[in-house]
Amino acid sequence: MKPHRSPKKISLNWIPFICLSFFTLGILFSNRLWVPPESNGQLLSQRRREQELQIVSGDCDTKKEVFFTMFTQTPGQDNDVMGEVLKTHEAIQSLDKSVAMLEMQLAASRNSQEMDNGEASKVVSTLTRDRPPRKKVFMVIGINTAFSSRRRRDSVRETWMPQGEKLIQLEREKGIVIRFMIGHSATSNSILDRAIDSEEAQHKDFFRLEHVEGYHELSAKTKIFFSTAVAKWDAEFYVKVDDDVHVNLGMLGTTLGRHRSKPRVYIGCMKSGPVLSSKNVKYHEPEYWKFGEEGNKYFRHATGQIYAISKELATYISINQPILHKYANEDVSLGAWFIGLEVEHIDDRNMCCGTPPDCEWKAQAGNVCVASFDWSCSGICKSVEKLKTVHERCGEGDDAVWNTSL
Repeated sequence: MKPHRSPKKISLNWIPFICLSFFTLGILFSNRLWVPPESNGQLLSQRRREQELQIVSGDCDTKKEVFFTMFTQTPGQDNDVMGEVLKTHEAIQSLDKSVAMLEMQLAASRNSQEMDNGEASKVVSTLTRDRPPRKKVFMVIGINTAFSSRRRRDSVRETWMPQGEKLIQLEREKGIVIRFMIGHSATSNSILDRAIDSEEAQHKDFFRLEHVEGYHELSAKTKIFFSTAVAKWDAEFYVKVDDDVHVNLGMLGTTLGRHRSKPRVYIGCMKSGPVLSSKNVKYHEPEYWKFGEEGNKYFRHATGQIYAISKELATYISINQPILHKYANEDVSLGAWFIGLEVEHIDDRNMCCGTPPDCEWKAQAGNVCVASFDWSCSGICKSVEKLKTVHERCGEGDDAVWNTSL
């Protein structure tokens, strides 16, 4: 009888080789590799990016075709395309202006509803009250004046400001309203107020404000002027000018007309003067510490002799009058009210020409100034005596405003 043989044992060294062989065979038969879930996500992301690149590439090709088409057109076709582009741009600007005005009016309405009756009677609720419709005009010019400035007012009346029937005609035909703006004295029905009443009866060129006059109250007066003017006239622009400055009305109208399609503009001679902390100087700023370290300058703002703002900005002042902060200097205050808004600051040096010979040379060169004054005096030095000379040498001619297209 043969002895029983035990089966041969496979050496342990062959086991890895056999496993590898079976794994290879499995790959060949399945013809694909197992991919972990994380890799699946990466592959999908990669494919998505490839598709996006294809779309972008196609879009770029389309834009290239449009570009090629635009610049290979005949001259007539090219003019048509550019004309359509300009029309579209103007339509967008007009729409922006309309939307901005609607937003202002909506804010005014909300403001009047949210405020109590006593407060609402003081502010822009005047816009929403029952009252005769506001007269639509091109611009309202407020000439800032004081009780003691009768001679200055007369010098303005004798030079660049029309009088009597011509003042009414200017408003009716050209949409230009000009008034001396002044408040009241601290004492009711004082001799100062009666003197203004008498002057008004004679010339009919005042715009009385609910404001107590005082040199240190110019910022408050400015707010009240714009608020009251907006309530009375529906103007495209509101202008403030001092009573010792010479103005060419035709050039002012032409200058403002160039910006009438813009929704929020602030036009004047922009400056950034030093913040004066010393109490012994004329333009001392008590709140100098708000502007940083000593020796800093103010933010950009228009000098106070003359500046203009568009309807939307005047309406903004009306709506927010109670909470607009007043600094010591009126021009700084106005600049502060606009500093955080989407406002276009237009620096027009033609609004701050010097007196002769400066404005005279520019007029002879065909570049007539909008306004002239002396920086050293913050107005025309000795304006009562000098304004007539400035008007004769630097004026645009009395017919210029009537021939200006507004």
